[in-house]
Amino acid sequence: MTEPVTLGVIVGVHGVRGLVRVKSFTEDPDDITAYGPLKDAAGKSYELQVTGRAKGMLLVRIAGINDRNEAETLKGIELQVERDRLPEADEDEFYHADLIGLRADMVAGESLGQVVAVQNFGAGDLLEIRLEGSRKTVLVPFNGEVIPEIDLDAGRLVVDPPAGLLDDEVESPGAESAGAEGTGDER
Repeated sequence: MTEPVTLGVIVGVHGVRGLVRVKSFTEDPDDITAYGPLKDAAGKSYELQVTGRAKGMLLVRIAGINDRNEAETLKGIELQVERDRLPEADEDEFYHADLIGLRADMVAGESLGQVVAVQNFGAGDLLEIRLEGSRKTVLVPFNGEVIPEIDLDAGRLVVDPPAGLLDDEVESPGAESAGAEGTGDER
């Protein structure tokens, strides 16, 4: 059995007849049903039928759920499928699950941190990277210019941020010896 991949999450209910709102993570949101019944983290199976859309979410009927109270108990459940049931990704395409956990190194070789999430706020995918030795994260565009290399077998990717993108987040060599005062920068 392979690791499960989350295809969507139940974010709320819709109406009184047991419909739920689902945020789909598949390229075409309606494809969430293409893999047959999905499971939660505990292994419970859910058979989904997409009935429409509302506010950017899928409206879904789940077999056996017939009223709002039953639907309310499902909020927050991640709907998963075994990885081996998914098609192979094309060249230069990646499943988010494959990117999360990769080590992120700068072009010069120093470690930046680890990919903890893939976000999309409407303008394209962003990699959320937890900085090495910190709880702080940074967002970097997920494109070929900023991420020129991804090696899934080695568990790493290379980050080549445009000038200024990480200036406030990553100290340059020797920055801690310069101190905050006496830098001569009087902006």
